[in-house]
Amino acid sequence: MSVLSDIVVTGVGAVTPLGVGADVTWDALVEGRCGIAPITSIDVSSLPVRRAGEIRDFHPKDYMSTKLSLDLEPYMQYAWVAAQEAIRQSGLTTFGDRVGIVMASALSGINVIGSTATSLVSDGKSAGPKFLTKAMANITAAQLGIQYGITGPSMTVSTACSSGGDAATLAALFLRSGMADAMIVMAGEEAVCPTLIQSLVRAGALSKAGESLPFDASRSGFVLGSGGGSVVLETAEHARNRGATILADLAGCANNTDAYNPVSPDPEGRGIAACMRLALQDAGLVPSQIGYLNAHGTATVQGDVAECRAIADVFGDSSLYVSSTKGATGHMMGAGGLVELIFCVLAVSRGILPPNTGCSRQDTACPVTLVPDVCFSHAIDYAMSDSMGFGGQNSCVIIGKHKE
Repeated sequence: MSVLSDIVVTGVGAVTPLGVGADVTWDALVEGRCGIAPITSIDVSSLPVRRAGEIRDFHPKDYMSTKLSLDLEPYMQYAWVAAQEAIRQSGLTTFGDRVGIVMASALSGINVIGSTATSLVSDGKSAGPKFLTKAMANITAAQLGIQYGITGPSMTVSTACSSGGDAATLAALFLRSGMADAMIVMAGEEAVCPTLIQSLVRAGALSKAGESLPFDASRSGFVLGSGGGSVVLETAEHARNRGATILADLAGCANNTDAYNPVSPDPEGRGIAACMRLALQDAGLVPSQIGYLNAHGTATVQGDVAECRAIADVFGDSSLYVSSTKGATGHMMGAGGLVELIFCVLAVSRGILPPNTGCSRQDTACPVTLVPDVCFSHAIDYAMSDSMGFGGQNSCVIIGKHKE
């Protein structure tokens, strides 16, 4: 049994296209709502894609000072607000050098970089003094550290769409090593960017119709989503000693690489299958003990098939329920894995499996047991979240029901 079984989750926070707050997001998810809608934050008149999962009704000054809101780009704000929520729920009040931070973002300041370059070329307007600190994702962790006096380990992870899951894994390794007693894991992404949209459309990755249909026979690509997530991880001893409410266990985790192609997964899913097995080994579990898998499930034609082949290879005929929540949120890139880990925490602790929104006719090439487009109550002891990123990055995290 891995020593990761002694790591627990004591707080969660989320800012997603479904709402601000982990409970708000979860309630919308299990009620079957979809956060994908027409894009309003940028001019899309010249773009081939008009829909995304944007953050709506979010007013940063409701959550932070005016100065801080001006210092933080939207992707930073989402992560920061999610971390605030997770810290409040955890009840952590003592910080210092035994508490650390891991921040995750795949795109970092892509929007501020793009807009600054455009202004320079078209208007001759030079970059402002805060350009660099808005573009660098680690400044998000720095601002949180300043806010709370957190002086422990601080790292920033950028492993494409696996960033959120890998951030949780790195935080767990800090706890396992004894370098910290508690770690705040945070992730943020503002993915609605003209340059990114144009590039992904030309790569054939985006759904031009703006529909996210994971595992559906008519799927045609993913839909971009923005958001942020955060979890507080602690050693079980530290959480117990301070009387914290424990939401779930972090039972195991793993990371590996396909070594196949910069943008396409191994078509047989060998890399992600190996990552799942490594996480199971780390947790000391067998496949039949996993009751639910929150799949990467981006709704790309090749990606969904490769992932389902991996699931079949690892889990065989076990009674595993699978869903991709990207049908409701869109693909939140580096923040997606962490938000989906939170969905696993809530699925395990509340006994509800989130729906596979957007699939009305399951592709026969994706022969997994999907949670239907409505959630249902189902008690499970363990849930797995997997993520697959450009570069062949794979991440897998297992969440367990906490038992004293």
